[in-house]
Amino acid sequence: MSKVDALRALREARFAAQAKSTPPAKVPPPSQAARTQAAPPARRTPVPAADPGPEPEVCGHRNMSGRTCTRPAQHAEKNHRYG
Repeated sequence: MSKVDALRALREARFAAQAKSTPPAKVPPPSQAARTQAAPPARRTPVPAADPGPEPEVCGHRNMSGRTCTRPAQHAEKNHRYG
């Protein structure tokens, strides 16, 4: 028996043992009264998103890898923040 065959046999034995120990869960069907009393789900109307306004200007300086600076335009800091 090869190593692969031995592992396959162990796995199948473990699955068989697990199947014996855990019986399948049986869920009873809902009664007729419960089915008639259940209300259909209410439809939601989409709420329009508020206009956030114009996007703030960003520096846009690019580094060697192509990432751009996310600080505000004409920032006073000497270094750039690539994000």
